[in-house]
Amino acid sequence: MSALIEMELSRIITSDINDQQIIYLHEVDGRREFPILIGPYEAMTIERRVKGEVHPRPLTHDLLKNVLEQLGAEPHDIIINSLHEHTYYAVIRLMQDGELVEVDSRPSDAIALAMHYDPPLPIYVDQEVLDSVSSS
Repeated sequence: MSALIEMELSRIITSDINDQQIIYLHEVDGRREFPILIGPYEAMTIERRVKGEVHPRPLTHDLLKNVLEQLGAEPHDIIINSLHEHTYYAVIRLMQDGELVEVDSRPSDAIALAMHYDPPLPIYVDQEVLDSVSSS
């Protein structure tokens, strides 16, 4: 893995007539950004959290956060670490018993989980991935 570039969620574009929604990540200390196509459920979850809306009962990403907390794992950050055949790959990094553990994840789920924390978990993108997909 090459250098990691910190990113932040900059836009969510949703459509009622399309199954694929779009989120944009923007470089924290730069000008580059890029889109990621995600599903409607993940987009809805991310959008609700950004707006500060909390569902009365735990949804999937609430459940994941609750399980991590009950097991004593502390989410550290998320990394979008590769791109293969138009599919992004990510990991959620957790501190568990003093060790950094990486859990394979879809970027949309990792970002949705990141938005469940205040402040949101840091989002990083591998330099090589960003170089291949970003616009400035």
